[in-house]
Amino acid sequence: MKKLVVLTGAGISAESGLKTFRDSDGLWEGHRVEDVATPEAFARNPNLVLEFYNYRRQQVAAAEPNIAHKILAELENDFDVQIITQNIDDLHERAGSTKVLHLHGEIFKMRSSRNTDLVYPVRGDIRMGELADDGAQLRPYIVWFGEAVPLIETAAQWVAESNLFAVVGTSLVVYPAAGLVNCTAGDTPVFVVDKKIPSINAGNRLKIFEQPATEGMAALQSLLLSSYK
Repeated sequence: MKKLVVLTGAGISAESGLKTFRDSDGLWEGHRVEDVATPEAFARNPNLVLEFYNYRRQQVAAAEPNIAHKILAELENDFDVQIITQNIDDLHERAGSTKVLHLHGEIFKMRSSRNTDLVYPVRGDIRMGELADDGAQLRPYIVWFGEAVPLIETAAQWVAESNLFAVVGTSLVVYPAAGLVNCTAGDTPVFVVDKKIPSINAGNRLKIFEQPATEGMAALQSLLLSSYK
């Protein structure tokens, strides 16, 4: 069974109604990214940051996986599918995908603001004064801008070992995730699904589907099943 590795981004979740910080003028739900998604923002105004992610958690809980998520889950019937997602939602898991690596964290987890290894599940709100076992304030289990991406090496290894590599719903502008395409072997087919195709140097290995994720994934599924099983 061929190994299909898929890098997904905000474009796939957007079709489930989840907004991204690149929707308009770089604002995310009306906030500058610098005010809600950096360690400095949390140090400066932790209440705002917690409220922001509490609201995001409610949004994700109310959202449903779309057909693009479900197609990726279905592909596990014919491929060894590994998903590397830049998204913090759980829509891939709810659609049925079994191997999902969250590069940028998970909205339904929280951690100590001091110790990255103290991680806990969370479904409701995180409040100021709620502490981890080490006595530090709890914060969202999110990799903020300016923080290290601890799972990037695992992701790079997955990509390097892939037989097929797909990019779905990401503009490939946020690093280090954007550099993962460079980890593919020189003969690995690369597929890109997005409304606006990002710049990728993959030569004649590249096949593009300039469509929303839901439409593009249906077309990619047909191609994979007919030509790459």
